[in-house]
Amino acid sequence: MIKVKNLTRRYGDFVAVDDISFDIEKGEIFGFLGPNGAGKTTTINMMIGLSKPAAGDITINDINVIRHPKQAQSIMGIVADESNLYNEMDGFDNLCFCGALYGMNRKERELKARELLALFKLQDAGRKPFKTYSKGMKRRLTIAAALIHSPKILFLDEPTTGIDVESSRQIRDLIIKLKNQGTTIFMTTHYIEEAQRLCDRLAFIVEGRIVASGTVLQLMNSVTHNHSLHLLTSKDAKDCISEFEACFKGCKMEIESADSLVIVSEKRLPLLPILQFFQKKDIEVYEARELQPSLEDVFVKVTGIESSVLKQEKGGRL
Repeated sequence: MIKVKNLTRRYGDFVAVDDISFDIEKGEIFGFLGPNGAGKTTTINMMIGLSKPAAGDITINDINVIRHPKQAQSIMGIVADESNLYNEMDGFDNLCFCGALYGMNRKERELKARELLALFKLQDAGRKPFKTYSKGMKRRLTIAAALIHSPKILFLDEPTTGIDVESSRQIRDLIIKLKNQGTTIFMTTHYIEEAQRLCDRLAFIVEGRIVASGTVLQLMNSVTHNHSLHLLTSKDAKDCISEFEACFKGCKMEIESADSLVIVSEKRLPLLPILQFFQKKDIEVYEARELQPSLEDVFVKVTGIESSVLKQEKGGRL
């Protein structure tokens, strides 16, 4: 559905987007994850035809966006970081106005506007001025407006930024529903948990460059080759470290507390010999579970940026 090749954007001597390439398959959610100033919005602006690249190509549904921006925009739904709807108009009229801009006839756009108000749970607010809406309601109506003409691809720039938890949950549910209906979605986000929950594939972008991309599983496998086993024990096992590591070659034991430890190994270990080792030391093992890296762990390792930086930039929520 989308092919981006060697895309570059400069502002004077500053390179905002630096020779990035990626493809997006039809019907998938592709995410850009990165901090402020990473190049996420600049990339979207080039992909939707609002900004011309210094170099590179963008093709959407076999349409060259740089040469034919209007044709490409006709199959896009665009949700910017800030709403572009009219404060004095009510929700229904805002949707109908957007439909008219896409050439929909009156009957068609009014029918679709009512469907979208129902889908986004905004029927009661449909006849109220947009300026009276909460932040979450404004965000939902803005997304609804982008869908009025049934676009093949939806661009979402920070879809849940600055809104309440319930509205964020509703928007995430709607994104999944749209994907299941066949819509291709490109989204940017600061929120690691949101990216992990929603995206089929994603890319980490830092200082205008893509530093890693793939599915969540591929990204995790690319940075970790060890296996970690967490044990809850009846007493402190610190006196057993040397003997354990001598017995289990290639393993490291790390004591977390008096009743908690982590065993790290290059290969996955059978549990029974470990339990037998501790039993001989008169240490009962109450719980054993394998630890999996989170997407946050991968992001920090790949980019060198602590996840706390992303939290601070967008209100402390992952």
